[in-house]
Amino acid sequence: MPNLNINGRNMSVEAAGDTPLLWVIREQLQMTGTKFGCGAGLCGACTVHVNGEAVRSCQTAVSEVAGKKITTIEGLGAKGEHPLQKAWVAEQVPQCGYCQSGQIMQAASLLAKNTNPTKEEVVAHMDGNLCRCMTYSRIQRAIMRAASEMRTASTGTDRRNT
Repeated sequence: MPNLNINGRNMSVEAAGDTPLLWVIREQLQMTGTKFGCGAGLCGACTVHVNGEAVRSCQTAVSEVAGKKITTIEGLGAKGEHPLQKAWVAEQVPQCGYCQSGQIMQAASLLAKNTNPTKEEVVAHMDGNLCRCMTYSRIQRAIMRAASEMRTASTGTDRRNT
């Protein structure tokens, strides 16, 4: 039985070592914010963080993450208080919404390392997270908004706009 640390909680799960993390998160732990998209790691709907890095949970075996820190969309901001979640609402990003938790988790991994990305850095980092509704321009605006708010919160000013 693998021991997992998900959203700050240690949990034992009954799963074979080669079971995709996605199925443990969704089926056993009933955290359904992480979505099944393609099952091949190509679309990004299943993106979670493992030790702060964005990974495709459909292609990550439970045995690979035992003892590591796993964060799902529920752990990013359960009440929607993360700057990205707020920016997603402000920019009216979701259309169908299916890919959004994966998009937010991918963006969060960028902003955790770089709260002052250029548009080109955002586009490059988000490449591979697909949105069938084509809300890419809104996604980019939301990421830039969240980055600005994160900078303002940490320094009291937004250096890019001064």
